[in-house]
Amino acid sequence: MTRYESLLQELPQAPRTWLVTGVAGFIGSNLLETLLKLDQRVVGLDNFATGHQRNLDEVQSLVTSEQWARFRFLQGDIRNLDDCRQACEGVDYVLHQAALGSVPRSINDPITTNGANIDGFLNMLVAARDAEVKSFTYAASSSTYGDHPGLPKVEDVIGKPLSPYAVTKYVNELYADVFARTYGFTTIGLRYFNVFGKRQDPDGAYAAVIPKWTAAIIKGENVFINGDGETSRDFCYVANAVQANILAATTSSLEVRNQIYNVAVGDRSTLNTLFELIAGVLATLGVESMPQVKYRDFRSGDVRHSQADINKAKKRLGFEPTHTLSDGLSEAIPWYMNQI
Repeated sequence: MTRYESLLQELPQAPRTWLVTGVAGFIGSNLLETLLKLDQRVVGLDNFATGHQRNLDEVQSLVTSEQWARFRFLQGDIRNLDDCRQACEGVDYVLHQAALGSVPRSINDPITTNGANIDGFLNMLVAARDAEVKSFTYAASSSTYGDHPGLPKVEDVIGKPLSPYAVTKYVNELYADVFARTYGFTTIGLRYFNVFGKRQDPDGAYAAVIPKWTAAIIKGENVFINGDGETSRDFCYVANAVQANILAATTSSLEVRNQIYNVAVGDRSTLNTLFELIAGVLATLGVESMPQVKYRDFRSGDVRHSQADINKAKKRLGFEPTHTLSDGLSEAIPWYMNQI
């Protein structure tokens, strides 16, 4: 039995109070769903900048009324320290997911990205430290590896950031380390690699590639691929990210804390392969339209290839991915279809 499987049995017997920031967003709402199904108490904080009420409504439909009653929602902004303090009151574990993602968004509006991702992060650190929470786990990013060409990506070897977004996520790691050294407040950062899954927004200018392409194929629209399609990524299904958060939050080992861990599958697929996989899953579900693929310029701020070394997370956290890219697509695409 893995450590995570043991936790799934143990947590319902010993409920704790968890704070999930960005709870109405993609990863946040998946964390909420899992924790409520484990009979945990959850406080959620969100300002709906990128999250949606429909995500919370869906979670409510998937849990019992007793489980939903254990959820308390606060509409607030991590850029407001008072909101962060209120959210941290009486909390055992913090899962900090709130941020403004997207490399293109940060290039177009670096000031707003900086405010949410750096000012907001610092507010959460201060509030959680002062509330004396048991653990603080935060969403870091594989964008921190920047222009370093080595593969697979190992946590202690990074390059120069390629976008304002990458800068903000690296600053998060620096602040977390300083808080450990200065205040003795330890954290764990999880460097996500291209997380996808249900409740990932398929709409808008900054929609992630998997839901965006799925929607396009279903609608018979063109699929646009940046570059030649040989760019590769380590696509990680959201259930793997949820597992990593719960493992990190509940660890009691001081040696494991105040560290950064890659969260991925440890493999990589090209965008051309990803398109073929999505089209294949849709075909098995009765969607046979074959949209035209159009290649366009490589996107500014993006890296060419990305693949994680997840040995550190395996050894120290007990992380064992449960879903490959194909597994995740088989679960996520039916959900996307129901939203279109």
